[in-house]
Order: sequence, then C-alpha cells, then structure tokens
Amino acid sequence: MANRKSVVKRETKETSISLELEIDGRGRWEMNTGIRMFDHLLSQLAQHGLFDIKISATGPDPHHVVEDVAICLGKAFGEALGEKRGIVRMADSAVPMDDSLALVIVDISGRGYHVLDLAFSDNDMAGFPTDLVRHFLEAFAIEARLNLHARIVYGTNDHHKAEALFKALGRALDRATRIDERLSGELPSTKEFLEG
Repeated sequence: MANRKSVVKRETKETSISLELEIDGRGRWEMNTGIRMFDHLLSQLAQHGLFDIKISATGPDPHHVVEDVAICLGKAFGEALGEKRGIVRMADSAVPMDDSLALVIVDISGRGYHVLDLAFSDNDMAGFPTDLVRHFLEAFAIEARLNLHARIVYGTNDHHKAEALFKALGRALDRATRIDERLSGELPSTKEFLEG
C-alpha cells in the first residue's frame, strides 16, 4: 500500500490554510482554525476516522475559513487516495450522541455530489452558525469528488447533532478508504475509472 498522505496549502485574500492529512493514521489531530467549535468538530472527524490531521487556518471571516478548510481537506483526501486502487469505496455510519442520531453515507466515486438533510434547531453552538456545518459538507464533497449523503435523523441539541454528524463522517470515510485485499489493487468500478 502506498503512503497515503497529502499536504495542502491555500493562500487567498480571505484566508491562509495549511493542512496535512495521513489517511492511514491513528486519529491524531492538531486543529487551529481560530474557531473553537469548528476545531472541536474537525477533531471528531480525525479521531473517529483514525486520520492524522493537522490544520492551521487564519482569516477574519468564519464563513471563508470554514469553506477554505473544507476545500483543502477535500483536496487532501483526493490527493492522498491517488488512483483509488483497492479501496472499499462506499461506506456508511450511524452515530448517536445522547439525544441525537446522525447518518452519513459516502461513495468515493470521482463525482462530487451531496444530499443533506440537516434539521438544526438554531440553538447556540458557542456562536458557531449551524449553516456552516452544511456549507463545510457541501464544499468538502465537491472538492473530494465524492458522493456524500448526510442526515440528522433526530435530536434536540445542535452541538450533539453536529458532533454526531462529524463522527459519522469520519467513520464512513475510514471504512470507504480502507484497502480491500480481495481487490488486488484493482479499481472498485465496472468502468475501471473513478474520475467522474
């Protein structure tokens, strides 16, 4: 198995992002986006996906920081997976957190698409707007070129809903990116093509 790592840097007038990803990690993370709730959610993705992720991000507008981190993380997954030979490709995960239940299904298909059913209640998440969760998932799915279906099945507390969602995303991505030895390095596609 190749070394599935990526380093992505992005500099714009709005943000400065530096991101390191190791797919076959141990769930180690170092997040510094300047947005504490976002750091908390990203750490859940790393921990429960067993990805090693290091992110440093700056910018005056949380919207652009979240969007650009999503773009960089999506790009890093695409680069680290390379040709995607031997990966499981499709996976799902359902994760509860107290009152909440979240479901995430992914297909690393080479086609960026998202279907999101995120019933937030607009209760406080330490000043972090719940709409940024939606925006992160959309930008990530497009840049990672994967199908992402995510649903908050139920719940009351928005923090619990969002945390369950990021944990489920991590677990689904972990399963989908695993190498299936039965594939002997082949692409998991009847088209022998996973780029669109």
